[in-house]
Amino acid sequence: MSLRIYGNRQIKTLPGKETRPTSARVREAVFNIWQGEIASSRWLDLCAGSGSMGAEALCRGASLVVGIEQSSRACAIIQQNWQQVADAGQEWKVLRGDIIQQLKALSGKQFNRIYFDPPYASGLYQPVLEAIAHHQLLDPSGEIAVEHKPQGWTPPIIDTWEICRQKVYGNTALTFYRNVREQEEIREKY
Repeated sequence: MSLRIYGNRQIKTLPGKETRPTSARVREAVFNIWQGEIASSRWLDLCAGSGSMGAEALCRGASLVVGIEQSSRACAIIQQNWQQVADAGQEWKVLRGDIIQQLKALSGKQFNRIYFDPPYASGLYQPVLEAIAHHQLLDPSGEIAVEHKPQGWTPPIIDTWEICRQKVYGNTALTFYRNVREQEEIREKY
């Protein structure tokens, strides 16, 4: 199976229901919201699936894209997709395994944009967001987008983050977080 991303490029997806690619409508919305913020950014794609969000970030000029995915079959597809769309000056890496352990291994690195799309009923939301905050993986001026169901989802509260926007696109919702301290510093300047 395949899907089309930015620049009418075609990438592979896994057959069956092992992964759930982010819909074209949601992908377009995320990149419209973050328009102007992707070029030269450091992008982290969590529960990457087929890697469509990371591939899109590469196509739009991200300097570094890191994906974390548990499925070895999905990791092979992501590697093929990212190798196909990345330019020579771009870095990318696919990490396979437990997401919490992989986030711990990334400690000390920071990302401008993080996209988190776990299986909706996985119970990963709170522990993963806490791990990102604990390891300070979100750049001070960065944002994280969390994909979830529109109903019956309670946004996890992270002490150092605030929700900056929430959007609904049919059967998919997005909640965006950013660092509270960064926003307080900006307000103090004015």
